[in-house]
Amino acid sequence: MTGMQASTRFSVNELREAILAGEYGPKPDRLAVTGASYLYQTTQFPSSVTKYHNYYVLLRVESYFGACSHTADQLEKEAAAELSGLSLDAALRDARLPVRLAAMDAYLGVVYPHPDHCTHAVQLPAGTPIQKAKLRDALIADTADIQASERVALIGVVNPLVEAIKQRGGICLPCDLQLQETQWGEPVEADMDKVLDRADRVICTAMTLSNGTFDHILDRARNRQIPLIVYAQTGSAVAAKYVGKGVTALIAEPFPFTQFSAAASELYVYASSKGRESTDDH
Repeated sequence: MTGMQASTRFSVNELREAILAGEYGPKPDRLAVTGASYLYQTTQFPSSVTKYHNYYVLLRVESYFGACSHTADQLEKEAAAELSGLSLDAALRDARLPVRLAAMDAYLGVVYPHPDHCTHAVQLPAGTPIQKAKLRDALIADTADIQASERVALIGVVNPLVEAIKQRGGICLPCDLQLQETQWGEPVEADMDKVLDRADRVICTAMTLSNGTFDHILDRARNRQIPLIVYAQTGSAVAAKYVGKGVTALIAEPFPFTQFSAAASELYVYASSKGRESTDDH
């Protein structure tokens, strides 16, 4: 085990460098990107005036889709044509952050499959978008173990999750770079440090990987010694490497995400414990 892997503190870029060096399994130049997709999708629930604009890059490597959600200005749709046929090593070295993260997710998703490494899996039954979103966000809130009157920083606002936090007696501190208010008219803070300063626990989405703020959130949660729960579509296999190393729990949702499938789907829950931390350093 290297000094980096033995430490509980390592950045996302250090994880990428370790993957490139073969410290987590086979060298990535032995794996190929056989398919690449650029997706633009919107969601608006009937009860809400909020329209979510979602952009994704997907890299197919063997049986796994490495995924990264990003903003419109981070990546052009032509990336899909450029990336298929590359070695995973080349994708990991790409200048564009969403491509690097999707490549990291693809590598770790192949080498460390969620079904083999999660604490337990949860099946969401088939249903409508709002039905599946409410069940998913109830699982996130339950996994976060919210206590009555706790202040919960929610970094990456999804209205059903705001509702789930409130239903468990938590005081939601919403933070998002794209939204100005929740469905109920509550102001949404743009400066994450303002909510991190006040929070008793933190729930963040893995969009924080693609906007480059994940390392900062991780450090703040460690320094304040408060629980950090991550919900990940983006880089779900990447986030799994931080469980027990600053991340308290993870709800991983690999592609196809609930917004793309009405069928039953699997979510993978990772929970930090001393037993798992001591045996899951890689």
